Parts: sequence; structure tokens; C-alpha cells
Amino acid sequence: MSKSTTIIPTSVASRADGAFSGYACLFGQVDLGRDVIEPGAFRRSLAGQGDGDVKMLYQHDPHQPIGLWNSIVEDNIGLRVQGRLLLELRSAQEVLSLMRAGILSGLSIGFRVRNSWRNQRSRLRYIRTADLWEISIVTFPMQTRARVDSIKSNTHNRTGSILQKLRSVTHTINQEEKRI
Repeated sequence: MSKSTTIIPTSVASRADGAFSGYACLFGQVDLGRDVIEPGAFRRSLAGQGDGDVKMLYQHDPHQPIGLWNSIVEDNIGLRVQGRLLLELRSAQEVLSLMRAGILSGLSIGFRVRNSWRNQRSRLRYIRTADLWEISIVTFPMQTRARVDSIKSNTHNRTGSILQKLRSVTHTINQEEKRI
């Protein structure tokens, strides 16, 4: 039996400040728990709080806050977020390394349902309004397409790394030329 692998592309920007963005939830998509978040479900919750009130956690663990949300906005696709990992924390450094390697890219929301309805035929629960409590960086999101889609990186470090590799290759070529 063969396995299918999906590669999630990650765009790289210009600074290593732990900044990243993505969609924490997508409207109208069935999640693994058979819930569907309707557009506007978080409008009231977001209007009543600042971005800093919604916590950034690792794997939904309240003992592992790892950063701050700079922006949380409902758009026509879903809940668009921009955040920054606090790189002073070892756990945030580890998460950033895993994100850059493409190992960790899921986003997941923690919320309390205020108003919902269930389709008796499909057994899907449609969430009309909810209070957003936290957004986590996770390995396996309930909404499989809720992902980090951009991570900022340090151009200076990347350039230094590339130069180091070029020097190594040049040294190897020079050694081979001497040998020939």
C-alpha cells in the first residue's frame, strides 16, 4: 500500500523575528469533529476583545503560551491570523525550527459555542456564534487545511549560510583541481 504525502508550501520573508501568518479556521469546511464554522461566527467575540486577549498556545496546552497574536481578522475565507513567537522562550525556538522544517504547520482554535444548529440528515453541527479563547500551533489540526502559510526568516543568516556553503564547495573544487 502506498502512502500519499501532501507538501504544504511555506513562503519565506525577510526577518527572523518569529513572525508568521495563516488561517486558524476556514469557514464552511467540515472538521474532523463534524463541526462547520459559519462566516461571522467570531465577529462578536473579536469585537469585544483585543488580539492580545486571544492566547497563542502550543498544542492547546494552557501551560505552554509561546507567543502573541498581532492580528486576528475574519475575511471571506476564514479566520486570518498574524502572530509572533516569543523567541526568548526555548519552546518557541523549538516550534519555529519545526515550522521552518515543515514538520509543524497546523493551526487550531479553542472556543466556546454560543449558538449552533445540527443538520439531522448529515449530523453536522453548524456553529453560528462562538467565543474565541485561544489559537494553537498544533501537529494535527481538527480542520486539516487550517495551516501556517508564511514564516518570516532571517535573510542575513540565510545569506551567511549560503556563503558558507559556497565557500565549502569552492574549497572542494580547489582541492580537486590541485589533485588533478
